[in-house]
Amino acid sequence: MKVNTSPISGTQELLPNTQAIFNSLKSKIAQTYHNHGYQEIETPTIERTEVLLAKAGGDTEKQIYKLIKTGDKSIESADQALRFDHTVPLARYVVEHENDLQFPFKVAQLGTNFRGERAQKGRFREFYQCDIDIIGRNTLSLAYDADVISTLLDTYQNFELGTPVLARINNRKIISGLINHLNLSDKSTEIISIIDHSEKVTTEQTKFALEELELPKDQVKTLLEFIDLHGPRSVVIKELANLEIDNPIFREGLTELDQVLYYLEALGLEGQIEADMKIVRGLDYYTGTVFEFILPEHKNIGSVAGGGRYENLTSHFTDKPFPGVGGSIGLTRLFFVLNDAKLLPPTTDSLLDYAVVPLSEHEYDESFNVANKLRAKGYSATIVFSDKKLGDKLSYASKVAKNGIVIGESEVASQSFIAKNFQTGEQSEVQLDVISKPEDFWSD
Repeated sequence: MKVNTSPISGTQELLPNTQAIFNSLKSKIAQTYHNHGYQEIETPTIERTEVLLAKAGGDTEKQIYKLIKTGDKSIESADQALRFDHTVPLARYVVEHENDLQFPFKVAQLGTNFRGERAQKGRFREFYQCDIDIIGRNTLSLAYDADVISTLLDTYQNFELGTPVLARINNRKIISGLINHLNLSDKSTEIISIIDHSEKVTTEQTKFALEELELPKDQVKTLLEFIDLHGPRSVVIKELANLEIDNPIFREGLTELDQVLYYLEALGLEGQIEADMKIVRGLDYYTGTVFEFILPEHKNIGSVAGGGRYENLTSHFTDKPFPGVGGSIGLTRLFFVLNDAKLLPPTTDSLLDYAVVPLSEHEYDESFNVANKLRAKGYSATIVFSDKKLGDKLSYASKVAKNGIVIGESEVASQSFIAKNFQTGEQSEVQLDVISKPEDFWSD
């Protein structure tokens, strides 16, 4: 029986021309992160299970991929697993290398993560994630929350998608303070989960979910009105203040949200941000600022970036405080949804600069020489080794390269080489280390 060659469900593999578009996005992300002062690192793909579960929360334990040695059928015995995100391993990394890092530590991580989610359209089990984080020692200015958000906004500008992006921003302390004010702290996890999913269901379904928690009608009404608040800083901060919630956590969250939005406005980003009480982020480790990005003209795509502030992520590894804030672009999912919506421009980056086409084996030596000189000048080049007719060789060359160079006896003798651009048909002399009069090898 033949082995099934299709990729495993929940994974993605691309053809070269499509992979080139993916790589172009990845390169733009990496360059933008670098331009904003983030240093790139890599943590191991495999971590101790106890590290990954230390501060994960939610359904992570159900989704984690544990590693089991061959012959060992006990899942409970597995003490290593594949990382599901970059943030928890980063917390371990910071504690491990504290004495060698400069704080605040601005760091970028671009790599694959793994989650055992149910594979579906746009959701993957193996996915490429592009994170930035800023870790402080003891304290971390709220201005860094704005730094992360502004960096991600700049990243999307560099994608040149031709459609605006909107950062929706909140603070977890606001909803926590409200829940505390309503004496509902024992149901905090359930309420936050309902709010987190409220955008994916109708208002009636959200109301029903809150009522199932046996909340009084006036509290359900208060929560529904609260999560419907969104808009510019000048409007939402005033509306939240008018609620007159007498709770110190609520007031602290309101002050922090106001400050972060102010910083972003000072950066000239007022038209790309808004406060939104629906944004709470599901992961338990977020403690302050939280945010998600959407493309307003393509809301069906859903969130295209997200993140937030975490004060206690390293608490399982050390007693020292390392507050942090970070954001992430899920590149695999982002690529899928943007490509599906036809928002990504085509690219020729998958094509090589040159294909060198020797007429016969007698010109192989010179073809090696020409290709190496092109590579020495920084060009990509391949040689077409084939005993087929010239037309067939050129047909192949045009599919893998932007330009072709045919080498026959006269080219070897004269050391003159002509390149033809396969798209425009234009011909030009290839400047290697000699200059001589070109001979048109391409005439019909």
